[in-house]
Amino acid sequence: MLRLIRNLRHLERNEEGHAAPALLAMVGAAGAIVLGIGAAEDSSVASIIGGVVLGVGVLGAIVSNHLTVDYEIYRRLDDLEK
Repeated sequence: MLRLIRNLRHLERNEEGHAAPALLAMVGAAGAIVLGIGAAEDSSVASIIGGVVLGVGVLGAIVSNHLTVDYEIYRRLDDLEK
């Protein structure tokens, strides 16, 4: 179990992994599926929930990508300029 946690932390901190944005993008994809199902069945509750989950997933992926990847790149660029 500790090895799994260690590997997940490595993926999260490593630029190649992009684990956090990918997880939030999957949440957005699930929201899109629920939105489509709700729209097909004329269910306003499922459509609203799917739309909200889709929005949260997309915005979360964008913000998470910015925080986890971009800040690290900007920090390294600032270190190079010094």
